Amino acid sequence: MKKVFILLLTFLAISCQVTETLHLNPDGSGNIEVTNLRDENSYMQIAKENYSKEDVYKDTTYVFGDFIKKHHETFSRTPLADQRVFLRYSEVKIHKKASSYDKEFRTVYTQNFQKASDIVDLSKTDHYLDDIKNNYALTAEEHYYNVCYDYNGSRFHRIVTITDTLMQKKEYDKIEEIKAKYKGYKLVQNYVLKYHFPRKIQSVSNPLAKVSDDRKSLSLQFLLSDCLQNPLSTNLEVILEPETID
Repeated sequence: MKKVFILLLTFLAISCQVTETLHLNPDGSGNIEVTNLRDENSYMQIAKENYSKEDVYKDTTYVFGDFIKKHHETFSRTPLADQRVFLRYSEVKIHKKASSYDKEFRTVYTQNFQKASDIVDLSKTDHYLDDIKNNYALTAEEHYYNVCYDYNGSRFHRIVTITDTLMQKKEYDKIEEIKAKYKGYKLVQNYVLKYHFPRKIQSVSNPLAKVSDDRKSLSLQFLLSDCLQNPLSTNLEVILEPETID
């Protein structure tokens, strides 16, 4: 698991664009979509002559819950606490396209929710799928932060907490090495939040957020490597204007 995680981290940190799009309805329900897109110009610089040698085509769509059913035997052997975590992902839809012909490498995770607190940390989806398939325990995971959400009708929160400070330091140092290795390369590595709300935005905790003209949506861009080194920087509080009564 550790080797896979490091490779994924390296890939994300230097050649990927991640977009997290959230639509919130008046009743607090909504949907969230996280898209990981390989930036081809960035990846071409890194892969060099191997870039033209790629030969792959995959285009699959599935639901996390169906994966649990497919691997029910191994799933049933995981600890009950782990099963409860995995079951929270049951309705998450995953679409993966990897085409060396179209030069499109994209993964999209989508979740519909009844309340913001139901939103799972979609960045962990692939790791958990792998855990179920191979009967790995969550205690073997090497995640060092967690993302959750909350909405009470007037305030929306994106809440990031550090769960392992030692692991965070290790990953921080690894990314510093990556930065040094690819210093001078023109690489795209953006993490973008695009949030849409049912009412006008009154205030946003991050002053770099760009609020739309109708004040019902915002966008906020980070460097992906910065997000991984300092996940707390992506914490966000959005206060909406009071609901008007006609």
